[in-house]
Amino acid sequence: MAQLLASPLTREQELDWLALRVVPGLGARTAAKLLERFRTPRAIFRASRTELEATGVAGSVAQSISSGCAFEDAVEQQEKMLQAGAAMVAISDPRFPERLSEIFDPPILLFARGRIDLLDSITLGIVGTRRPTPYGLAVTERLSEDLARAGLTIVSGMARGVDTAAHRGALAASGNTIAVLGCGVDVIYPSENRRLAAEIAEKGLLVSEFPMGAPAYPQNFPIRNRVISGLSLGVLVTEGAQYSGSAITARLALDQGREVFAVPGSIASKMSWGPNLLIKQGAKLVQDWNDVVVELPPEERRVLAERSQMRLSGEGDTTDAAAKNQEPTSPIARQVLSLLTVETPTHIDALLERVEDVSSSEVIAALFELEMLGTVRQLPGRNFVRVW
Repeated sequence: MAQLLASPLTREQELDWLALRVVPGLGARTAAKLLERFRTPRAIFRASRTELEATGVAGSVAQSISSGCAFEDAVEQQEKMLQAGAAMVAISDPRFPERLSEIFDPPILLFARGRIDLLDSITLGIVGTRRPTPYGLAVTERLSEDLARAGLTIVSGMARGVDTAAHRGALAASGNTIAVLGCGVDVIYPSENRRLAAEIAEKGLLVSEFPMGAPAYPQNFPIRNRVISGLSLGVLVTEGAQYSGSAITARLALDQGREVFAVPGSIASKMSWGPNLLIKQGAKLVQDWNDVVVELPPEERRVLAERSQMRLSGEGDTTDAAAKNQEPTSPIARQVLSLLTVETPTHIDALLERVEDVSSSEVIAALFELEMLGTVRQLPGRNFVRVW
């Protein structure tokens, strides 16, 4: 759509944008057509029903616009934004991400909590299944951490599974992350991610095109996925079934002209069918973070290289990296570590059987040491996996 005026919004102008967003039955594409024709939300609300219908708007929607009934909801939205510490970024705002504005059906505005400046950063989407294997979790966290450390902002949907691992990996590297929600930015979904959402709001960015207080309806998530890919230079799929939300996001990324990356997995695992199929169809196979970075546009690679040089010159903090490279000190811990794999969880009873001439308390102490070093993770049911 044509470039709109990008002046700072007054409170009244913000109400106009909010009212336009909450008009019943008005979708992003139709709203964009109206903005193309009338230039501002205020002009849209001042137009007659006949003028509105002439642009292709349904009669019922035109009636809702001309009646001005959406302004009551807009006032409520403004109050909720104030209470939640949220801000609104309209498509006319210079802070609105250019990449997202160029997709076929961009949202007319975004609700945001946190660092709005991240909308203008170098971003990569990481998506996958809500039910990942231990391998999928390990791969996602490792790649997300490495890519965030390389300077990329990790974009995901804060869903269970791979999305959560992607955000956690970025935060573990003291990197940047954006969570694109399928509900209002003041609604936490899933509820177990309440602490993660608070950390992202403080250190990263929570963003949504859905109004304040909007529940996480199932139909919202495919709509949300186009924003994940639209914000990103490319999308990386780490694990997912052949027909899944991550496959939809990958297809949207292709439609939007984005790069698609995929992590190969076992042919025996259904959770690897999605990324393996994407690789067969031409997605870039990813084994480490550099496989992603080399495919980025030259200008973005140059910026990342400059930031990397700054960190190497002593401005970065290598404490976490050093801690992760620590080796276990006890022979028992080294033996236990050698028996664990990234791909398959091992139950503690199986470990006790395989470690000879060692008491159960010594094995448990060794596992505790390995967990403290970050080389082993405990899963539900007293199962353990090696951290990649």
